[in-house]
Amino acid sequence: MNIGDTVALTEQALAREDGSMGGLLRHFRHWISPTLVGESEWERVLECADELPATMGALPFGFELPLHTDRPEADFGVSLASGTRPAAYFRERAGQDETAAAVTRLFGQIDAENSPLRKIVGRQLMLEYDIGSAREGETPLPGIFLIPRERPIIGGRNRADDARLVTRALVDCIGWEASEAEGGNVASAYRKLPEDARMESFGVFPSRPRAIRLAIAGFKSRQAVCSWLEDTAWPGRVSTVESAVARLGKRVNIVGIKANVDALEKGLGATLGLTLTVRERRGDESEYWLDGRTDWNPFLEALRHERLVDPEKLAALAGWMAKPMPLLAKSGQYVLLRGIHHLKLAVGGNRLRQAKAYVYMALSATVAR
Repeated sequence: MNIGDTVALTEQALAREDGSMGGLLRHFRHWISPTLVGESEWERVLECADELPATMGALPFGFELPLHTDRPEADFGVSLASGTRPAAYFRERAGQDETAAAVTRLFGQIDAENSPLRKIVGRQLMLEYDIGSAREGETPLPGIFLIPRERPIIGGRNRADDARLVTRALVDCIGWEASEAEGGNVASAYRKLPEDARMESFGVFPSRPRAIRLAIAGFKSRQAVCSWLEDTAWPGRVSTVESAVARLGKRVNIVGIKANVDALEKGLGATLGLTLTVRERRGDESEYWLDGRTDWNPFLEALRHERLVDPEKLAALAGWMAKPMPLLAKSGQYVLLRGIHHLKLAVGGNRLRQAKAYVYMALSATVAR
């Protein structure tokens, strides 16, 4: 059974649960350390997840966990695809919900006949809900992300127009006016990529100051990423990036570097996210997010030397990775997967300012034999 068939089977089974994503998460609380997500913070996640259908559990979902603070807060992320039950759920709510309206507009572009967008990104998108990071009393709209899975936007392939097209689709779906300068900066960031790097994802945050969040993956060395930052006139301190990567590179074998940066109308934003990978991934692979249980251990050990990182959270994070776990629900049998998707360091000014872990959970329905 291929990954598409497994997702369809899981969605069909979850539809019989007649519940919400919040209902699913309530069953998983005992696997989530209160050091990472506290009780009141967990309730805020559930409030958000209660507004989402349980069928969204058929695709990976997870949490963004800040490691630079002892506050046990979390943001929440989910995936969904056009032509599915969750997509129909969002379509039904489009007239009364801004996020549902944006998702429906985006799926309209993806599902159009001979859609150029679908040829690049396929049918899937991701939503990232600011919960722990939101200000008290605020309920911001989630970030919306697209990944070029079908036609990767790789450096040296003359695909700047693809980068512009994905950017325009995101801008249109949330009702921003098109910006030639912004699109030009996205295209320029692409044209300056080395041939082995790629634009792995594009995102927008409707409730934040306007920017196009770019994830650039495939840098093979700190020299490569620093050269790209200099070529794009990134306004931050390249020397800070170089020293941070070099310091961590002495403690762990870094096989690749990903840069997260915002494209603005005036250029690139000054804050940079750095993901140092221990195993090469490709966003166009169907199971690119899966890791072995011990793959991240060397990097977690390296982070113990960074004063920025809370040691108790780091210890709790090591317990997140687990063997596939069989589950039994009223709708059938499942396997639950848990792991670390990536760890990100944020550079601002002349120092590392933040460290975050992005962890996932995934449900897979099993066929009784």
